[in-house]
Amino acid sequence: MRLNVVVIGGTGATGRELVRQLLAHPQVETVSVLVRRPYFEAHPKLIEVQVDFDRLIDYSAHIKGDIAYSTLGTTIKDAGSKTEQWRIDHDIPLTFAAIAKEHGIPSFVLLSAAGADTDSRIFYSQMKGQLEKDIIALEFPNLSILQPGIIDRPGTERRGEKIALKTIRFINAMGALKGLAPIRTADLAKAMVDVSIPMLKSGKQVYTSKQLLRGVLNA
Repeated sequence: MRLNVVVIGGTGATGRELVRQLLAHPQVETVSVLVRRPYFEAHPKLIEVQVDFDRLIDYSAHIKGDIAYSTLGTTIKDAGSKTEQWRIDHDIPLTFAAIAKEHGIPSFVLLSAAGADTDSRIFYSQMKGQLEKDIIALEFPNLSILQPGIIDRPGTERRGEKIALKTIRFINAMGALKGLAPIRTADLAKAMVDVSIPMLKSGKQVYTSKQLLRGVLNA
């Protein structure tokens, strides 16, 4: 079966790797990537669509296919405020998912985060938990939610990420929190592909940090 897929958040660290792996996958026929501005090099399978993310409904004709992937996200520092981060991390992915469902895309793959919980006192975790809840409510026939711990982004310049990576690796070396060890973007993107091509299981599936670290095909 030849698959047509659509990606939001494809210019981020994990998203770029996901797009690369999808383009290389023999079962994928086309990869539509929604972007703010031209970003990717030309590829026979690639369809790069420039959009206004605040008006996704205007580009709904491009949100069609067999699988939709969401890796969109930012930091509160880059966003500038909690309100803006909520818009980017919650509102835009949810709008994307709603359009995908309306257009009959049967499979949705969401990159979330460990600790996602609507009742969390941590803003980021609460936001991710609410996004999960709202996308689950759309009732996709197939929904895969990935909850990685810290993502190891090669060459990151984010000071907070560098500190967090060093801290968790030190804790891991002491034998603790192994299930929250950093995961490389390449491995995380591979997990997103592995759970969806072919879809491992029907219905809703949540893959924890521990499962992602040992490989979803071995989980």
